[in-house]
Amino acid sequence: MAGGAVSNSTYTSNTNTGAKPGSYLFPFILVTSLFFLWALIHNLSPVLIPHLKKACQLTDLQSSLIDSAVFAAYFLMALPAGAVMRRYGYKAGIIFGLCLYAIGAFLFIPAANSREYTFFLGALFVIASGLAFLETAANPYVTILGNPETATTRLNLAQSFNGVGAVLGPVLGAKFILSGTELTKAQMDAMSPVQMQEYLTAEAGTVKVPYMIIGLVVLVIALLFVVTKMPDVQEVADESIDTNKSTGSIFRHKHLIAAVATQFFYVGAQVGVNAFFIRFAKYSAGIPEREAAILLGWVAGLGFMIGRFFGTFLMSKVKPQILLTIYGLINVALILLAMVTKGYVAIGAVLFVPFFMSIMFPTIFSLGLRGLGKDTKFGSSLLIMSIVGGAICPPLMGLISDASNIQMAYVVPLICFAVVVWFGARGYKLDAAA
Repeated sequence: MAGGAVSNSTYTSNTNTGAKPGSYLFPFILVTSLFFLWALIHNLSPVLIPHLKKACQLTDLQSSLIDSAVFAAYFLMALPAGAVMRRYGYKAGIIFGLCLYAIGAFLFIPAANSREYTFFLGALFVIASGLAFLETAANPYVTILGNPETATTRLNLAQSFNGVGAVLGPVLGAKFILSGTELTKAQMDAMSPVQMQEYLTAEAGTVKVPYMIIGLVVLVIALLFVVTKMPDVQEVADESIDTNKSTGSIFRHKHLIAAVATQFFYVGAQVGVNAFFIRFAKYSAGIPEREAAILLGWVAGLGFMIGRFFGTFLMSKVKPQILLTIYGLINVALILLAMVTKGYVAIGAVLFVPFFMSIMFPTIFSLGLRGLGKDTKFGSSLLIMSIVGGAICPPLMGLISDASNIQMAYVVPLICFAVVVWFGARGYKLDAAA
């Protein structure tokens, strides 16, 4: 996830504590590469949505199922991934996750040959299932690969590669996946059946080489994990918490339930804003798909990365809930502006949204876990599972777009950001209010 979940557990390594300085450098590089690998897939989705819509002749609702396949895999595989890690270790879980990732990438080749949309969705589900394993292991691994006093610095450095993926995903997709050929309905109607088949086959085929290369790179990284000595991750219980004390139902924490609901809506907004940007740019300003994808990478992706660091700085001066509320209000205003204007004003409004989204996931996460005591781990699991919002909101946008237009579909993220505003203003303190 681009948001980068917050971990509340403590981890140690069972390797020799007398390891030489720098002995963890290569393992750290390997683990850090995982942050880029999952960000790359997430940020190729906004390119795949318009591309497969064209190649497979889909409606907006059908094309939005690309994100649904990815986030449904996260929802379904999160608990199994954790179980595998506990039984076989984090290194084995990472290698298995990378193998799933590579298999899913290679499945794009027969999917393109068949031009069956369900085949593409299946391939994405396999990739995302692998990502669930990678994200489960990456954070704890980073924290133990070196001096415990610099664990937070290492984690921030590793998570910055999410931003690199957010920038490069759409840019690489524009260059190697999008053909740049955008035919009108009249031009397509004038084609013979043979010409139409050749055109659609050529469009579908552009994914073969990029995803084959991705699969090969992932396999190489998996092999490096196999031959590299990695420390075992062991979770240390928090002795400050009385594990024998019953605290009652998790649902008595009203602020946590509010956070779970808000995270659902936030992730839905984050995915939806980016997912349909290329279609939005074409509709509202006539921007070609390749140019729109490059804008998404270099403006929105870079803005998200810069916003994460700037927001972290602001939180040293402004309370997190206040900053969350302000950023939520700004995004409500930006989405509203994008819906009622045309041209580059509307495009600019959408492109600025990721900058203000950047602090939302970790902020909602941390506010939701405040004061949970022994319920913290279960609360964390609920917050992670709430990312299924990324599977629900894009299809709603596709449904609205098919019924009206893509610009009106942005009412979905508008509502989602309004929920974020409510949580920052009131939802985070529901228990205190009671």
